Amino acid sequence: MRTETRTDTLMQPAGAAQADSTSAAGRIGTYRWTICALLFFATTVNYLDRQVLSLLAPELTKEFGWSNTDYANITAAFQFVYAISMLFAGRVVDRLGTKAAFGLAIVVWSIGAIMHAGAIGLGTSANSLLASVGIAALPVSVIGFMLARAVLALGESGNFPAAIKATAEYFPKKDRAFATGIFNSGANVGAVLAPISVPFIAAHWGWQSAFVIIGAIGFIWLGLWTLFYEKPAAQRRMGAAELAYITADDAPAAVDGTATGRALSWWELLGYRQTWAFAFGKFMTDGVWWFFLFWLPKYLTAQYGISGTAIQLPLAILYSMTMIGSIGGGWFPTYFINQGASPYDGRMKAMLVIALFPLAVLLAQPLGYISFWVPVLLVGVGAAAHQAWSANLFTTVSDMFPKRSVGSVVGIGGLAGGIGGVLVTKVGGWLFDYYGTLGHITTGYTIMFSFCAVAYLIAWGVMKTLVPRHTEIREPQE
Repeated sequence: MRTETRTDTLMQPAGAAQADSTSAAGRIGTYRWTICALLFFATTVNYLDRQVLSLLAPELTKEFGWSNTDYANITAAFQFVYAISMLFAGRVVDRLGTKAAFGLAIVVWSIGAIMHAGAIGLGTSANSLLASVGIAALPVSVIGFMLARAVLALGESGNFPAAIKATAEYFPKKDRAFATGIFNSGANVGAVLAPISVPFIAAHWGWQSAFVIIGAIGFIWLGLWTLFYEKPAAQRRMGAAELAYITADDAPAAVDGTATGRALSWWELLGYRQTWAFAFGKFMTDGVWWFFLFWLPKYLTAQYGISGTAIQLPLAILYSMTMIGSIGGGWFPTYFINQGASPYDGRMKAMLVIALFPLAVLLAQPLGYISFWVPVLLVGVGAAAHQAWSANLFTTVSDMFPKRSVGSVVGIGGLAGGIGGVLVTKVGGWLFDYYGTLGHITTGYTIMFSFCAVAYLIAWGVMKTLVPRHTEIREPQE
């Protein structure tokens, strides 16, 4: 594996850079924050669409007679397709461009979200097709929801590669972690809005309406994205001073303004330890977040008998906590940077501190006898820590790789994270069915919570070993 190291001589001292940024804010303009708001909105919609199924899972489980393994298969279908699609989504974003690729992604995932409403019809057609070629069929509801989840995953895989690339295009390196933390907090807002809105819609108009109404929101975002997004150099709403500010630390460009060198191939990217460090960080921790997202409603139902609209308040509070983690996590490295640490050292110090907070999840089951609020709040701490971790993990890519390769690296990491997510989901479904049959489903959740608690420390240790010092990669010259 290769590494390329560059002394960061062009970067100002952290305190001076922050002061310059504050004093110049009025002069350089703020249009880049409009783009950040669009990314926030998209990520909110992304998680709204993603979470509808988990909130309806207790109701759908009763209606269709799903086991925990059936539900795990449905959610694993999303994670498996998402993982594979992330690899190619990153490359598509780099090749097609941020604007077109992001627009295409939200069209596909909005259609996939709406398709859930017709899952029974989809399953019936799929089973008929499989039966005609002699393949044993799955239950109609299971295969129908798996197909809808697959389309949703195909589209949603484009969100983070495109959003990270847009952040790299519109923000200088010193501001990217904060901008990433802000748009990534859209995941938390979506996770908060979902338990408030989905059970209400389902109770009044049926579960199919929840998928249709929530899914259609993406088309509103598409109109705003088409209207307001252009590459910075072509953005007429942004002044020259702001353009100069956001491109100040870019690699040298040719006379016509295009980047020099060529984009790195997949195989070249896999030759760098930086790529593997990011991928391992995603592999170990993405599954934790998806476990919290997809299984918590079923956990509260299985262990505390909470379901329907009664689940709104605990989940809304839990995911509200994650917003603090996302935005605070994006800011946190600047504390160490202002103390004199290099950007990479400051980020890794922050990630180590963040990795300690999920250990609180170890107490969720031992203290759960007190009240269901104890695990809700303790898991909320772990979920908030994940979002803080994620904001910094994503930023390491735009810090170390050239802009034209950011989407590809995020895609590689997304593949690794998706594989990790599939493993966590499948193991969880098996554990819950096994211990549920024995009458000890609490043991299954104890095992899963224990993994969630220690995953971040393991990830940090491996990442730090792979990339012990700040490194940055340049595009090879033609």
